[in-house]
Amino acid sequence: MASTRNIVGGETTTGNERGRVLAMRDEEKAKEDDSPSAKRAKFERFPLTRWELAAALGVFFVFSSGLFCIYLTMPAAEYGKLKLPRTISDLRLLKDNLTTYANEYPAQFILGYCSTYIFMQTFMIPGTIFMSLLAGALFGVVRGIFLVVFNATAGASSCFFLSKLIGRPLVNWLWPEKLRFFQAEIAKRREKLLNYMLFLRVTPTLPNLFINLASPIVDIPFHIFFLATLLGLIPASYITVRAGLALGDLKSVKDLYDFKTLSVLFIIGSISIFPTLLKRKRIYE
Repeated sequence: MASTRNIVGGETTTGNERGRVLAMRDEEKAKEDDSPSAKRAKFERFPLTRWELAAALGVFFVFSSGLFCIYLTMPAAEYGKLKLPRTISDLRLLKDNLTTYANEYPAQFILGYCSTYIFMQTFMIPGTIFMSLLAGALFGVVRGIFLVVFNATAGASSCFFLSKLIGRPLVNWLWPEKLRFFQAEIAKRREKLLNYMLFLRVTPTLPNLFINLASPIVDIPFHIFFLATLLGLIPASYITVRAGLALGDLKSVKDLYDFKTLSVLFIIGSISIFPTLLKRKRIYE
């Protein structure tokens, strides 16, 4: 029986020849996809669909409107002197401008402070560490820690649900390798997930921004995420708030986390995962 013949690229070929031609084309396409220019084009492609982008903008608009309404209810102030600090010098000026205002209108000021902190944490706006230092400078250690932990947990929870809505393509686009690593680590520690999440929150092993965004994508239950955030942020909040009491001695944000401080945080974090390590040892024995 005669073999089947096809026309490919203007030439007559048999079925086997056609298969070889298609295989060669697939190899060439794969090489093109792996080329630096193709990878760069893939990275530059915006990951969100129109619906996801519209949802993100809608949530941002709702939060912004609420924050604006809160600002409208607050007593008048010299808003020209108020801006989000970006350096320790900016923070000192802001603290001097807000001290009298915070003493005269404590309830309104705390409402505005909490709303701003949660807004920044929800939408991943840099600068929350300056807000934490400001809490120590204006409210002292006890009230400062309470405010920082409350706001950071509320903002991280909002970010968790926002990522659950539209975060998967964004995290896959920004941190594909880190996400795969995180997913593998979570899969290995399902039985003691709270201990592992506490370790991540206490220590700077992974950025808090990444944890907030990636947790719903790797199916971490919200109650575990919430408890780990609430308890795990206390040590770092204490360090930051306490440093806010002595802004005059602080030269840079980097001074907050020297080798001694990082060592203490890792020791505390290691205590949180000790039960997991002990259980593994018993299993191996």
